[in-house]
Amino acid sequence: MSIHRSLRRFWGIAIACNAVVHPHTAWAQDNPPSPVPSPAAGPAEVKVKGALSEGRRRQQSAEAVTVVDLRRAQQQSADLGEVLARTQGVSVRRSGGLGSNARFSLNGLYDDQVRFFLDGVPLGAAGYPFGIANVPVNLIERVEIYRGVVPLRFGADALGGAVNLVSDTRYDTHARASYQVGSFGTHRISVEGRYRDDPSGLVAGGSFFFDYAKNNYRVDATITDDRGQLHPVNVPRFHDRYIARGASVEAGVVDRPWARRLLLRAYATSYDKELQHNVRMSVPYGEAEYGESVYGAIARYEQPLTPHLELRVLASYSRRTIDFVDKSIWGYDWYGRKVNGPGTPRQGTPGEIQEDAAYDQTQWEDAGLARAVLEWSIAPEHVLRVAAAPTWTARTGKERIPSTSSAPNPVNTDRDLFTLVSGIEYEANLFGDRLQNIAFVKDYAFHISSSGAGSVAVSRDSHGFGAGNAVRMRISKPFYVKISYEYATRLPSSDEVFGNGVLGRPNLALEPELSHNANAGPRLELRRTPIGDITADVNAFYRDSDRLILPLPGETYVQYQNVHRARSFGLENALTWIPPGRRLTIDGTLTVQDARNASSEGTYGYLDGDRLPNRPWLFASWGARYRIPGFPSQRDALEPFYTGRFVHEFYRGWPSLGAREHKQLVPSQVTHNVGISYTVYGGPATVTSTLEVQNVTDERVYDFFGVQRPGRAVYLKVSGEI
Repeated sequence: MSIHRSLRRFWGIAIACNAVVHPHTAWAQDNPPSPVPSPAAGPAEVKVKGALSEGRRRQQSAEAVTVVDLRRAQQQSADLGEVLARTQGVSVRRSGGLGSNARFSLNGLYDDQVRFFLDGVPLGAAGYPFGIANVPVNLIERVEIYRGVVPLRFGADALGGAVNLVSDTRYDTHARASYQVGSFGTHRISVEGRYRDDPSGLVAGGSFFFDYAKNNYRVDATITDDRGQLHPVNVPRFHDRYIARGASVEAGVVDRPWARRLLLRAYATSYDKELQHNVRMSVPYGEAEYGESVYGAIARYEQPLTPHLELRVLASYSRRTIDFVDKSIWGYDWYGRKVNGPGTPRQGTPGEIQEDAAYDQTQWEDAGLARAVLEWSIAPEHVLRVAAAPTWTARTGKERIPSTSSAPNPVNTDRDLFTLVSGIEYEANLFGDRLQNIAFVKDYAFHISSSGAGSVAVSRDSHGFGAGNAVRMRISKPFYVKISYEYATRLPSSDEVFGNGVLGRPNLALEPELSHNANAGPRLELRRTPIGDITADVNAFYRDSDRLILPLPGETYVQYQNVHRARSFGLENALTWIPPGRRLTIDGTLTVQDARNASSEGTYGYLDGDRLPNRPWLFASWGARYRIPGFPSQRDALEPFYTGRFVHEFYRGWPSLGAREHKQLVPSQVTHNVGISYTVYGGPATVTSTLEVQNVTDERVYDFFGVQRPGRAVYLKVSGEI
């Protein structure tokens, strides 16, 4: 008993110090309370069944969307990239540990072909320049994944769909915090809170995060000895540190007669990342590094103008700074030792990445976004929406090391990118909500210009359109079918056109992508049946994309190019089962997709029909968790859990080129994670501690050919909310 009292005292201190879990816990969602809750189940946070949550409403709409609730993930140590990789149809490939570059794929389409948002604002303009995989999980409530058909309200162009991260929009008083520590020098901290004054409608809040990782996990590499012989070695990564930090503040009013929502959010974020090796992990680096910082502001206004007409307006500005430094006069081996410096055959030539080329450059990018959506309720079951979203991006830069080449440096130019996405959407709910139909048309305008010292002036304009339709047919209350289609246009992004300021080269000749996207599949949501709760989701998809933009790698850099046409189709499945008693949850996903070159002419015409290289085509995930309420005391709960993931082998290059035994292959791999969470309910607050082991079997994991990801890792995470 003395040990138990000590534990209770410790958790009481933790609650007081962290001021931390909001009352709508994942347990409450997965296990709605009985009319007379058992005292052993701990405090029942949700007592009344109300209308559908916003996430459930989106899921059951005609929109081609998968909603991922993150409240369980907030208690565990997996980052957002790993959580999304367990979702059907989604592949997230990493070039290392925390902070490394990630490639996100949805139904076979990659990177900027899928647009990313935070509360409807493009992710980079919302304060997260390091990509979706590294966004702190504990600052996000849920993720909405739109499969190939993007709603008009985002005012965005997209080829393969969109991902919208949704933060806490309750606008009530609360606070939460988390701290994670573990292998490879990892520390992750996040704090978020908000205060609301009900009489006046005033709200104010803020958030903060800090991430640090040495990423010094061991990898298999090859070194050359003094006699020039190659030897395999197993060494720790020595130049892969990642540091990110960010803060935001928000203030405004909600639920006033003159403004349903009027808010201003300001933010500042930055990260620094050491570069450990080239794109195939064949050459180590010891000093090259890059980083970004971004600050900006976002203003929102939403208000019904009449009982049937509502206006939603958003405006944002961001200032982004991109730094890249590679000017070492030394080369390095995999032991972190200096080689090839002064007095050696290299003679101290500056620059590790590219022979006879050193970099010390900064690029500055200013971006502005405006979006207006006007919604007219024509009749109780009929809604018409009109939207327009102009975006402007300007980039310039400076290279501090003079180039020995006579060609102009593309960094020292002024470049501008302007896009305008607009459209109209009509939604009809018929036959007592048994049928919902959303039809839309979109218009796209695109302008790019570039000029600067010693460069050739470039100015191009492009215009396109799109249209689509989404239908949901409810066969019965728990069973419905969705069918959707969009003829989509995706305009090149600033990083694709101007380069990313690190290893991505500019290409101002890029053309917009086009695609026919189709989805069809049923969804079953059974609740409280004799065999428990069952949720099954099946979706068949088809993508026919033209002028596809793909990153084509060289030895030291990548450049995006249009590669004409590709087709992909596949099937994604997800199943969740909660047996009677509602303590055990078992779930799994399976995705199979086939993406092939469909160009009969041009650069890749001779590879017509070949599977597109360097992308997984079969992957799956599965997991289970078991909740033990009332242990070790009535106000506590234990939850052991397990997750697994499988990726089938795939070729780095075109399958039809070369003999099989000489092809570069990313091997099949299976990984397993296990952990246990301990939750203490402390009145208005809840604290959860989780111990988790990732990659339990220490599998050698590769998302890209030759680039090894972390092995076995152990993490401890404490999170809470009040």
